[in-house]
Amino acid sequence: MADARIIALSNQKGGVGKTTSAVNIAASLAAAEYRVLLVDFDPQGNASSALGVEARNIKPSSYEMLIQEAEPVDCIVKTELSCLDLIPANQELIGAEIELVSALGREHRLKDALSLVKHNYDYILIDCPPALGLLTVNALVAAHGILVPLQCEYFALEGLSQLMKTVELVKKFLNPNLDLEGILLTMFDRRNNLSHQVEVDVREHFKDLVLSTRIPRNVKLG
Repeated sequence: MADARIIALSNQKGGVGKTTSAVNIAASLAAAEYRVLLVDFDPQGNASSALGVEARNIKPSSYEMLIQEAEPVDCIVKTELSCLDLIPANQELIGAEIELVSALGREHRLKDALSLVKHNYDYILIDCPPALGLLTVNALVAAHGILVPLQCEYFALEGLSQLMKTVELVKKFLNPNLDLEGILLTMFDRRNNLSHQVEVDVREHFKDLVLSTRIPRNVKLG
């Protein structure tokens, strides 16, 4: 049985629909009967909450897994979807970056953990925090590909440029096999000229890597 394809959803800017995209993609794959593990790697724990898991006091979580106080298999929580499992996150995860600052192989902690369970899944999705710190680097080292939700607003391309620089550094020094899985345009407003201009600019630069699906602006999307 082949190991899972691991995809990190990342954008250092918050409020771009990253977590919403991660949860919905995971649920869609599970509905198609793929075996999916969603790793909540954002201390806000919104992906966990969206799947009905109140992770505030739950242990073990992705934090215990990352600092190697718990085995990955013991951190997995079943969701209401039969093919979708979750490793939840909570605020404790914030402290992991400080605790791991001098740890040997700190960038590979998540990769090492997922290597113990990846044979049980078809896809593993990682919902990254809205920052380019050690947690996100761990996700990029563990992943085969990165999917970038990009809001169709001012300065979106500037943030994307910063993220791509981080991706290139990770490829150069830590994970040469990391690919850009695609760019998902979010918060698209067809009535807004700026949304169309951002789409034109992104497609001009990234060509077919920009997904054809555009997520429209919705007050519930965050």
